Amino acid sequence: MSDTLSPEPKGAAAGDADEPAKPLRIGLAGLGTVGCGLIDLINRNGDLIARRAGRRFAVSAVSARNRHQRRDVDVSPYPWRDNPLDIADPADVDVVVELIGGADGPALAIARAALSRGLPLVTANKALIAHHGAELATLAESTGTSLHFEAGVAGGIPIVKTLKEGLAANRIDGFKGILNGTANFILTLMEETGSTFEAALAKAQEEGYAEADPSFDIDGVDAAHKTAILTSLAFGVAPDMGQLPVEGIRAVSHVDIRYARELGYRIKLLGLARMTEAGLDQRVQACLIPTDATLAKVGGVSNAIQIHGNFAGPTLVEGLGAGAGPTASAVAADLIDVARGQGGSTFSQPAKDFANVAMLAAEARRGAFYVRLRVTDRTGVMAQVATAMRDGEVSMERMIQGTPEADGSVHMIITTHETSEAQMQTVIDRFKALDTVLEEPCVLRIEHS
Repeated sequence: MSDTLSPEPKGAAAGDADEPAKPLRIGLAGLGTVGCGLIDLINRNGDLIARRAGRRFAVSAVSARNRHQRRDVDVSPYPWRDNPLDIADPADVDVVVELIGGADGPALAIARAALSRGLPLVTANKALIAHHGAELATLAESTGTSLHFEAGVAGGIPIVKTLKEGLAANRIDGFKGILNGTANFILTLMEETGSTFEAALAKAQEEGYAEADPSFDIDGVDAAHKTAILTSLAFGVAPDMGQLPVEGIRAVSHVDIRYARELGYRIKLLGLARMTEAGLDQRVQACLIPTDATLAKVGGVSNAIQIHGNFAGPTLVEGLGAGAGPTASAVAADLIDVARGQGGSTFSQPAKDFANVAMLAAEARRGAFYVRLRVTDRTGVMAQVATAMRDGEVSMERMIQGTPEADGSVHMIITTHETSEAQMQTVIDRFKALDTVLEEPCVLRIEHS
């Protein structure tokens, strides 16, 4: 019989084995929707959490911009800190939860303070991780603590753990996903009701799915933050927003939704990354995908991510990507890891081992395209368009001419065979030079696989 002693479980309190573990003392910065949702979750599921984490959660300090604001939960029992930096005090807390938001300002200051003092940091702040993730991961590793951000990508969907743990033994060939519920709600509503983009956006705002200023959602910025983080996890590179091309959905018209359906596609805002022989291709774009594709069937405010591992094959995770409940659930899952003493490298591997991977040049990207032109309804226009494509060496797959409008214009819809982005841009420039093309062409990628 071996006399080797079993190690004490990480996260358990020191002392006699019969002593109950000390509570995990949480410093909470930010008492908005998610912060209040976290307090509600801890209050309602406290016993369950204690059984699974091995110790109870105790909120021991809170801070927010306005102490007297009305909130969905009573925060009066918790010690208040006027200065959010005071949250990061190892004498009072064992872990800091940052739910303020924003890439810089107080959120970044709190993150740096917590990690520099050796305190684990849990955050739902995708902008913070996308812009400063490499710096913060390096800081966490230098002080022997941990940085957690499951709630920063796709709300309650455990995509970070899927990549860091479930698929850790796989080479990731690529991923693509619907990462913004607001954009997906708008595009779904446009298809289901025939609404214009403007009307669908107004409905999203009315339902509380879009902010008064919806730019981050409809211009693809929110999805880009998440894509940068997933790219880092999947391919071992530092998150780098400067290397990530981003397009939103402002240019998508109800006309495009209608013709996409006629062609056998749906339009979705996708964040995607794949490794190619010429470099890493990562981008955020509104794309046409076949109506029978898995992601095409994800509607409303749901998020979904498809990942391909070289041994696991395709994996799909889907669920609610935002809201108090799903996001608080993801924050609590990270806190349970902290309570158990489970840290590990922030991005699947130490920050010092980030790969220096060449990025695929935009002009070298290849794929098929959808183009909508509004042209003058007169003889010879179709020949002009065909000539521009021939001279630009882009092969046309299909052309649809719509019903003439009262103003004498008509929509012309074109899909292409696979070509390079550089060649496609040459053709678009030729289209724009035609006096019969009346407005900026709408150009969308077609993602077949």
